[in-house]
Amino acid sequence: MPTRGYENKGYQRLFDQDGLTFGAGFPLTGANRSMPDVAAEIELAKHAEALGFDGLWARDVPTYWPKFGDAGQTFDTWPWLSHVAAHTDDIALGTSSIVLTLRHPIHVAKSAATVDRLSDGRLVLGVASGDRDPEYPAFDVDREERGRHFRESVDALRAVWREEFPKLEGRWGTLEGDLDVVPEPTEETIPLLPTGNSRQSREWIADRGDGWLFYHLPESTLESYLADWREATTDKPFAIAVRVELADDPTADPEPLHLGFRAGVEWFREYFRRLEGYGLDHAIVGIQNDDREAALSTFAEEIMDRL
Repeated sequence: MPTRGYENKGYQRLFDQDGLTFGAGFPLTGANRSMPDVAAEIELAKHAEALGFDGLWARDVPTYWPKFGDAGQTFDTWPWLSHVAAHTDDIALGTSSIVLTLRHPIHVAKSAATVDRLSDGRLVLGVASGDRDPEYPAFDVDREERGRHFRESVDALRAVWREEFPKLEGRWGTLEGDLDVVPEPTEETIPLLPTGNSRQSREWIADRGDGWLFYHLPESTLESYLADWREATTDKPFAIAVRVELADDPTADPEPLHLGFRAGVEWFREYFRRLEGYGLDHAIVGIQNDDREAALSTFAEEIMDRL
């Protein structure tokens, strides 16, 4: 079983607290089809940290496919999180999620360890097998082999971080013991959270991951997943991402959004209280309101602080 990374500062910030914690997902300004305003993104990141959010999460979207609808936060994940690290102090920095099937594991290992070092151990890695079909031929990857590629990459990351001059091989290449990868992360491993099913069994995720990251699920489905997860592992966290639009009326009933809801703060307060009761550890909130600064403040004051 892999080292769980519990000493990682980012992991501790997200998961070593009593009750449900919250993170905010980039792009905080909402600009997900064009380049977001860097200064505005950083100001909102600092605002979220000051309000008590525990994590800032950046997506990994190598290419822009208009049919899918967005390009994430546009900027490449590693330099972006390094920039965010330089402008924040203690908040955890997460990826949601690095597409391991489209990246070379040695590059991932080196880039992630660099960000982890630059942020003083605040990095937590959501990792995924990908979901945008045209990207596989673009990277000369067999889409049907992505499950195996994902497993190989996880094994490679663990070995490269934990061993000096490792010996291993995979579809990505061979290390014969004469090369090392530096820098090392701040701890023995950077925590890895498989995202969705990642083409793996639940048993594999429970055994090899340091937690499980999922997209928004219907409440009854999430409750069932959390119950099954607690049977598979009692001490590893479960996190979800959910889109949130706060209605002007605090008593407004929920309306479905893609991967989330529009509702008043009173409904959201009870919703997250229920999820906390089911055993959810962390929620990545994607604010959808036009005034993001005000909505982050309202979410923190009316929901986070009152759970």
